[in-house]
Amino acid sequence: MTTQESEQAEDSFRARVRRAMRPPDRPSVVAARRAERRAEREAELEAERAAAREAADEAADERLAERLAERVATQWQSARERRAELNSPLPIVDGQTRTGRAEVPIALDTAAAWAWRLLLIAVAAGLTLWGIWVLRVVTVPVLIALLLAALLSPAVVLMRRLKLPKALAALLTVVGGLGLVSLMLTFVGRQIADGFSDLSAQVAAGIGEVDVWLRTGPLGLTDSQISDALAEVQRTLTDADVLDRATDLTLLVGHLLASAAILLLATYFFLADGGRIWSWLVRLFPGGSRVRVDRAGRVAWHSVTQFVRATVIVAAVDALGIMAVAALLDVPLVLALGVLVFLGAFVPVIGAFVTGVVAVLVALVAQGPVVALLMLAGVVVVQQVESHVLQPFLMGRFVAVHPLGVILAIGVGVLLAGIIGALLAVPLVAALNAVIVDFGHHREPDEPLPASGPLADAAD
Repeated sequence: MTTQESEQAEDSFRARVRRAMRPPDRPSVVAARRAERRAEREAELEAERAAAREAADEAADERLAERLAERVATQWQSARERRAELNSPLPIVDGQTRTGRAEVPIALDTAAAWAWRLLLIAVAAGLTLWGIWVLRVVTVPVLIALLLAALLSPAVVLMRRLKLPKALAALLTVVGGLGLVSLMLTFVGRQIADGFSDLSAQVAAGIGEVDVWLRTGPLGLTDSQISDALAEVQRTLTDADVLDRATDLTLLVGHLLASAAILLLATYFFLADGGRIWSWLVRLFPGGSRVRVDRAGRVAWHSVTQFVRATVIVAAVDALGIMAVAALLDVPLVLALGVLVFLGAFVPVIGAFVTGVVAVLVALVAQGPVVALLMLAGVVVVQQVESHVLQPFLMGRFVAVHPLGVILAIGVGVLLAGIIGALLAVPLVAALNAVIVDFGHHREPDEPLPASGPLADAAD
């Protein structure tokens, strides 16, 4: 570096030092002081605003606390007044009675309407069945007479076409039907009596075979066990109260005779004056519903007639089946067994059981235990096919009731009234079904109706 350059650098440094040590100008000092005062004022304003916010928050908290206290006091006062009202007796004042219908959902209203109507129908049906059962000595023969009238009505119609008086036609039909049943029973008795001489020798042999089979067969009973069983049966029979049994038997015979008399008389009058009886019953109803009641009765009668015809077919098929099994096993009295089975088929439950037992006993006496077991198997098969296949099918076809409905009706009838319930359940269900279906069609009163049986004379 040259001397000249050194001097220049030294002069520049001195100039900078002098500028740095020079006091500031007057305007710069004033501006700085103004800035300081402005900052102080802003700080004071910010402090005032913060104090104001704190005061506002405190005031808001105080107001909130006051409102909460007022609300608690108000609610407490309301609770005390409400408690006082509840504890005090209610005043009795006049007011308007609401007679308008309550607003309820349509579905609930409809369900309630159906419920109480169905309940009334169930109560009425239960009371009716109870009354029928209490007066069963009279009501049951009358109901059975209706079935017999439905069965015998074609004979009355045929005699009427031959210009016979109605009363005479009904009398001849009842007497002829009674005579036919008596003839069939007589035939069965004669067959058994004629075959008794042949069976008498076989009875002892059959009993001996049964005794041997009990000892050597699958049961393997000893002499002492057989003797004890026979003694138990004899003791059971001798221990029974003879007087009570005689009294019960006397009452039973009296009831049966009274029921038989009512049955025959009711059958005759249903056949002879069924039209007038039905017209009298129809006139008991209001005038506006007599036409529909008359139509319902005629439809129900037609359904009952179809039921009786189906029952005759079932009885005939059952008898033919038992006769076929007996003929295949070379069991005697085949025709007599067939007639007995045919008559027993009209008595539900017990009729088929009794006639089946008779057939098995005849096979046991005549052919021995092996053939008797085969006969038992054949009877069970025929009766099962008849009760679970043929009868539901025919009833469903003739009376327009589903086979399941027939089976359920028979089961309910047996549970409620035993044999009588089984006899009357299906025709009752058939009649109700026919009436309900007819009402559902909404036919006009002048539409043609079934005109069979005694009810067909109602218009005469």
